[in-house]
Amino acid sequence: MTPVHFSFSSAFILGLMGLAFHRTHLLSALLCLEGMMLALFMALALWALQFESMGFSAAPMLLLAFSACEASTGLALLVASTRTHGTDRLQNLNLLQC
Repeated sequence: MTPVHFSFSSAFILGLMGLAFHRTHLLSALLCLEGMMLALFMALALWALQFESMGFSAAPMLLLAFSACEASTGLALLVASTRTHGTDRLQNLNLLQC
């Protein structure tokens, strides 16, 4: 495994571990998701450059567009939950009480 692949893999795994183990605030979960998407974008862009094919060049931009949609949806949910519950702690969000 090359050092570049190791760094992308470790960045993705660190984001996944942060999402799994530090689930106290919604903002920290969103930041971990964005870190994972950034690692995936960089790995996919490097993969498209290695193959030197025009067919793979649109894939990183498509992933970046979905990442932007995910970020905007996450921030909208963060604002909505903060307005209704007064905090972004995930322990206070209960679907059974809605």
